[in-house]
Amino acid sequence: MQLASTGLVELQARRGAFVASLSFKDVVERFEVMAALEGMCGALAARRITESMQKELEKAHEDCVREASQENADAYYYANERFHHVIYEACQNAFLAEQAQHLHARLKPYRRLQLRARSRVATSLAEHQGIVEAIRAGDSERAERLLREHILIQGERLADFIASFDRAA
Repeated sequence: MQLASTGLVELQARRGAFVASLSFKDVVERFEVMAALEGMCGALAARRITESMQKELEKAHEDCVREASQENADAYYYANERFHHVIYEACQNAFLAEQAQHLHARLKPYRRLQLRARSRVATSLAEHQGIVEAIRAGDSERAERLLREHILIQGERLADFIASFDRAA
């Protein structure tokens, strides 16, 4: 039921549960919406973040730095997930945060996969630094733009990663 609620499986009456399949177009469209949601979260977080949430954001970013230095894409993925969830919370809009978390969960397999693209972890980390600086400075326009770009690039990196399978074959 939990997987169905996130859209990762489809429940069919009297047939059972089946893994949901998305076309590449479906995935790209979801990344476009995710970029808009995360951008909104970033803009609001830049205006509304509390001092304690700012410390949490900086701690989450430090965790990303540590995991990136270990060159472990899986560990970085979990630190990265925490980083984004702190931003959702810092926006102080419960409905927006809920929607972002829901779509984030729906895109988990694809977000994780794109981190395997060459240099993506290092690039992601650099993008995070700019996002943290914009939020810390209260620059809502820059925070929104940087988060939108950060998520849109994930869709592009996923396309690059998938294309690499054709080259390797």
